[in-house]
Amino acid sequence: MLHIALHFLVPLAVAGTFYLKKWLNAFGLMLCGLIIDIDHLLADPVYDPERCSIGFHPLHTYWVIPVYVALLFHPKTRLVGIGLCIHIVLDAGNCWLPM
Repeated sequence: MLHIALHFLVPLAVAGTFYLKKWLNAFGLMLCGLIIDIDHLLADPVYDPERCSIGFHPLHTYWVIPVYVALLFHPKTRLVGIGLCIHIVLDAGNCWLPM
């Protein structure tokens, strides 16, 4: 449960810290990073707290992560890129330290 909460709390903290004047817009765009969890619908079971998402689900694979990082370099895609990178880091952390 903590892992899922962090997917909302970390983007909220980043938005509130670095995008104070437009925090709600920044927070909303960073939450778009959650859309990559749609690939969990391809797994059986859909949610397994013991499974490491990184390298297992198609949108969590090693070849697509550089695309998420590349989004950080363009101002128009930066907030979505931050959200995606936060998502991947949290999922990777969950692989090493299950919550």
